[in-house]
This record gives sequence, structure tokens and C-alpha cells, in this order.
Amino acid sequence: MRRIYGPRHENGLRIVKSVVLLLPRGNRKTSLAAALALLHTFGPERLPGGEVISAASDRKQARIAFDEAVGITQTTPGLKQRVSVLEYRNRVVNSKYRVFYESISSDAGTQHGRTPAFVLADELHAWKRRDLWDVLRSGLVKTAGSLLVVATTAGRGQENIAFDIVDYARKVARGEISDPSMLPILYEADRDCDWTDEAVWHAVNPGLAHGYPDIEGLRQLAREARHRPGDREAFRQLNLNVWLDHSADPFVDMAIYDEGAAPVSLDDLAGEPCWLGVDLSSNGDLTCVAAAWRDGDDGYFVHPWFFCPKDNLRLRSERDGVPYVTWAEQGYIEPTPGNVVDFRHVETTIRDLCDRFDVREIAFDPHLARNMMNTLAEDGLPAVEMRQGVATMAPAVKELERAIVGRRLMHGGHPVLRWNFDNIAVHTDSAGNAVFHKGRSRDRIDGAVACAMAVARAAAGSLPSIYDSDQWKPEMMVM
Repeated sequence: MRRIYGPRHENGLRIVKSVVLLLPRGNRKTSLAAALALLHTFGPERLPGGEVISAASDRKQARIAFDEAVGITQTTPGLKQRVSVLEYRNRVVNSKYRVFYESISSDAGTQHGRTPAFVLADELHAWKRRDLWDVLRSGLVKTAGSLLVVATTAGRGQENIAFDIVDYARKVARGEISDPSMLPILYEADRDCDWTDEAVWHAVNPGLAHGYPDIEGLRQLAREARHRPGDREAFRQLNLNVWLDHSADPFVDMAIYDEGAAPVSLDDLAGEPCWLGVDLSSNGDLTCVAAAWRDGDDGYFVHPWFFCPKDNLRLRSERDGVPYVTWAEQGYIEPTPGNVVDFRHVETTIRDLCDRFDVREIAFDPHLARNMMNTLAEDGLPAVEMRQGVATMAPAVKELERAIVGRRLMHGGHPVLRWNFDNIAVHTDSAGNAVFHKGRSRDRIDGAVACAMAVARAAAGSLPSIYDSDQWKPEMMVM
């Protein structure tokens, strides 16, 4: 509290404007944040006529913060008589100074016109949309001395507003960014920590010293998590604040994948042997053309081209929880006219790639691609079938995994491709064959599938052929 409210500018205004409080579950962060909201409603931080707002992912979570605040007012001597509680509006009113505290949810529509003096963004990792965040964040600048408090547990994935905010706070904490207005309060365990070590638990759960969360309850969760991978990931995320990847059963460690994010210069690859993998979408999902080039004897460069329908792009962004609009503006994805991907744009891109690079094969799953394959083949382009069944894709997945784990896949850090890899859940059959599938219905893995196809064809295309050997004779063929 001293770090937030102590430092002041010469004009008396508070230096700290934003607080990021990253705490595991059970450490009473919502209670603390509700107390701060009341400090700005009834305490010395109140502004006459001010709006104090707590916002959560849904109405149920919003009600938790509201009930916490009301509970504090009802048990604080001298405060109960000054409070007007409007249950139907989730609002607490300080009539004397015309200040009110209100709890709202991110699924309750926009809140344009707000002029908040204090905003609590509760459990930001669970917010599915950023509309309310943008409205409240921009509203805070209307009031001098306003304060934003983000109180959240660790989330999953990087394509969300919570990760952006927490990652910025981390950079401030490390000194990479100088921002005196930001106060990072981050309790999070290292990704590679021993999650069974109770010393780690105490380091990231400051409430344990005071009896919350319950240490015996944590021990029970840890015992069960030893035998259930899904529970182990939930324990690491929610109780140790390890920010996880999207999939509970990830294909590869995304930290290892990220080691291949060095820029890939396509100009340097012009004229080099290239293999394409194409994953066409059947509806409004993503379509991807991925190119792979050999990098030495056992490595690869890859680069994707993504396509999506242009109609309702913002609604699709909200549905999938990723910034399609921003990606389109930055050139990472091409929206095509209509409400489904226009395959003519995809075919044009493939032809352009064949002009630019030495394309040896263009691999398609023929299910949706028969017409495009025939058109390309008629023009002498090397379109080939690569069905997405287990027999074909299992070796492709294995080769792609080998390249990533061996730090031999360079992908340039393409954000849409990373999101696709982050979404992968792996299904392994009784024979040990692993194939990709989506962890959730809204997840997209098209880019990862196309990359697996391209890498597999590059691996097969790089092998020496017996037909190129001086030792080969026609009679060696087995009929």
C-alpha cells in the first residue's frame, strides 16, 4: 500500500497509475482489491462525484467482488451507517460525496461514457473479450489521480489481453522498461520449478504464512496431481501462477518452440528448393499455406501464409479470443472477401510462391483440394496428394517434433503460427502413432498441420533417390 499511495509528484498527484497484482488462487486478492475500491469510495482517496468500478469476466465473478466490498462495509465501525447498498445494481453509494462503487462484468456489453477514478480488473486472464478493458482503460485518463489495479491469477496462452499486461509488468520489474507509473507485484513460480516443493508454494503464496490457502488442501491437490497430468497443469497454473500454454496436453514445450523465433529472410531463400503444405478450411476457419526449406542436414526454415474470411472479422476475433483484426493489419493474415475463404486467393499465392522459389512439391489433402490440384497440375506445377490420416501424418508429426525439440526449426516468431502450435493437443493411438487435434472447438491448428506436411515433404524430398545412382539398373525393379 505504501508503494502505491506513497510516492507523489511535486503537484501532489500519485506517481503510480497502474498496479498489476499477480497472485495464485486463495491468497485473498479479490478481498484486497475490494478494500482498495472502498478506499476510493469512502476513504481519503475518494473524489467527489467519482466512479469506482470493479470488472470481472462474468456476472458471478463480479458478484464475488461486490459481496466482499459489502461485507467489509457491514463490519467496519462507523461505516455501516454511511452506506447505501443497491443490490439490484451491484452498487454501493457514498451519498455524502456522491461517490459510488459498482461491480460489472465483461459480458454485460459496453460501458461507454464511464469516467472511473478507480478500476479493479479482477481475474483478467478469464476475460474473453477486450471491449470493456478498452473502454475502462481509456476512461481512466479523464480523471487526474485515477488508479487501475489488475488482480489476476496466471492464465494460458499469449494471445490475450492478460498476457500482454502481465508481460509488460514483468519487463518493468526486470528493468527492461522504465515506467514509474506501473507497479508490478508478481508472485509466480518459474516454469521449470519443482512444483512438488513446498518451499516453492510458500514463495509464491504469501497468504500461506497466515493460513490461506489451506496447506493441507494444497498437499491433497499435489498428491492427486502426481497421477493426473491435467490436474498437475491446473495446480501449476492456479496455485503456483505458472503461465501455461493453451493445451493441457501440449505437443511441445512452447518455450523450446520460441527458440526458433529468429527472423527468417525469405529473400535469402529465393531460388532454394522449397516444399509447400496446404491445409484448406471447409468453412469460416483458417486456411494456411506453409513453406519449408532445408537448413543443413537436419533442420528447416518454415514460413506460413494465412487466410480467413473478411466478413465479421471482429466477431471471429471475439469467438476465438485472438486479435484477427490486428494480425490482418500487420500482414500476418489475409482476409478474403465473403464469409468463407476464397480459394482463388490461396491459389494465387501458391502460384506466386512457385515463381519466387524452387518449389519441388505442393502437398494437399485431396478432400477439399481436388479442383485446385487439377488446375495446378494442368499448368505443370507439382501438386501431390498427402492425406491427413494416421499413416501419413504420424511420421510427419514425428519429424516436426524432432526438429522443434532439437532446436532445428526456424519459424521467425510468426504470431498466428505460434498460436496454432500452442493450440495443439496430441492424440496417440495404441501403436504409439501421434497425430494433431484441437484441444477445444474454437482452437485453430491449421498452420501447424500445414507445417507438418511441408516439413515431412522436405524431409522425404531431401533423401537421395536410387534412380539418381550410377549403380541403378532397370532390372533392379521388383514387379
